[in-house]
Amino acid sequence: MINDSDKTEKLNNLLTNVSEILKSRSLFIVSNRGPVEHHITNGDSIVPRRSSGGVVTALNPLFGLGFTWISNAMGEGDRRVARNFEGETIRSTIPGHKFSIKYVLTSRRVYHKFYNIFCNPLLWFLHHNMWSSPYTPNIDNSVYDAWETGYVPVNRAFADSIIEECEKSNKPPSVVIHDYHLYMVPGMLRESIPEAIIQQFIHIPWPDSSYWQMLPSDIRTKICESLIMTDTVAFQNFRDVRNFLQSCETFVLNSEVNYKNCTVTLNGHTTEVKYRPMGISIGEVRNIAESNRAREYEDKLRSVLTENTIVRIDRVEPSKNIIRGFRAYRLLLERNPDILGKVIFLAFMVPSRTHIRQYQRYFQEVEEIVAEINNSFGNSQWKPILPFYDNNYTQAMAAMKFYDVLLVNPIMDGMNLVSKEGPVVNGRSGVLVLSETAGSYDQLRNGVLPVSPADIEGTYRALLQALEMPMRDRKEMEEILIDKISDEDVIYWANKLFSDLKVYSD
Repeated sequence: MINDSDKTEKLNNLLTNVSEILKSRSLFIVSNRGPVEHHITNGDSIVPRRSSGGVVTALNPLFGLGFTWISNAMGEGDRRVARNFEGETIRSTIPGHKFSIKYVLTSRRVYHKFYNIFCNPLLWFLHHNMWSSPYTPNIDNSVYDAWETGYVPVNRAFADSIIEECEKSNKPPSVVIHDYHLYMVPGMLRESIPEAIIQQFIHIPWPDSSYWQMLPSDIRTKICESLIMTDTVAFQNFRDVRNFLQSCETFVLNSEVNYKNCTVTLNGHTTEVKYRPMGISIGEVRNIAESNRAREYEDKLRSVLTENTIVRIDRVEPSKNIIRGFRAYRLLLERNPDILGKVIFLAFMVPSRTHIRQYQRYFQEVEEIVAEINNSFGNSQWKPILPFYDNNYTQAMAAMKFYDVLLVNPIMDGMNLVSKEGPVVNGRSGVLVLSETAGSYDQLRNGVLPVSPADIEGTYRALLQALEMPMRDRKEMEEILIDKISDEDVIYWANKLFSDLKVYSD
């Protein structure tokens, strides 16, 4: 396990790398959602608050440095700030922040097409292998329109915003772009600012090229062509690196793909393709789990606990595979009647993208199977599943302390940070049952019980094995997980990315 001096060294290395970049270059971090949200109060004043999310938490140590973060104006408070400053950068007024913010402001209609038609129902489903190919997707004119008048214009607005800031600076830019919302920005930047250093980190899985062929050829080719205008493009695991290289070889004519060196060269420009698995901030996670509010939730949860506790924490969306997890639990109850009343499944399920039809339907199916299992096996004193349908991170962290089994069985994930948060707060040497298709599996495989996401029988057997596992074996697996999670935490991840960037800045 990493000690305090190692943590300090990692943090110092990160700050040094970023400070070195800033000496010779302007640094821009670019994402759909930014690090600060502006809220309008009842008195019509605007109050800034730090955003939530993995990227904001990961880069929090850098907030005392002088870079610029460019993001979409999301809520009305952000949009008002963007209009007030007419596209200029503003210094974050949150204590401890020294970076600047710039909002990209597009019409609500354009953003709707960008986000609600192209990014979420199309790209998100593609990346997570969530289509049922005989029926979905159906690429009609609305998709073409969302690409042409939504996705591309928003990406163009981001590129123009970055270019505008670069023109004000006497330093060449280094640009770090996050995720699938902004695939077209690298190509637009490279065309206008050839000397820019561009890095893109993609947080979600990259499917194999055959799956990408469900999209129109022009769209998939332009996405790949733009991404290989970066200097480095990074993914959560090596599977995604291979899939990306294959996609470039398949879709981009005249590209030269080197699978050994993990590079793609097009028209004399070479991009390096890397895997950089994202970690967690262990200190922040543990502080939340040990907070007074978390302890209040602990006291409430203790009243419903039985001899054994299974926990899952997910957004309610099809890629999380919640229903198959519950079906495996139903097999556990059917085949082992002696455990009835002695096990409880605490399921923390956050409603997600409720405006999308597929998500609405999946939420209903989750509610139905919870009710069916509780009605079939429960009684007036005990319900086998206790569902929590709200976005209460502190309550979920409190529950993680109690699990004997943490079930994380997504169909496909870029990383899955829950699988890393659980082991560092759990107090019972609980066992992690983890899908082989979770992005964290490659890192954590030596300390988990692996399952195939579609294998309900195998998931049932893993749950039973975990519940029957001797404490000595549980402790050994726990130690493996905590060592790995501690060694490769969020600072380790951020330092890897900025070390990659610094190589090009020297």
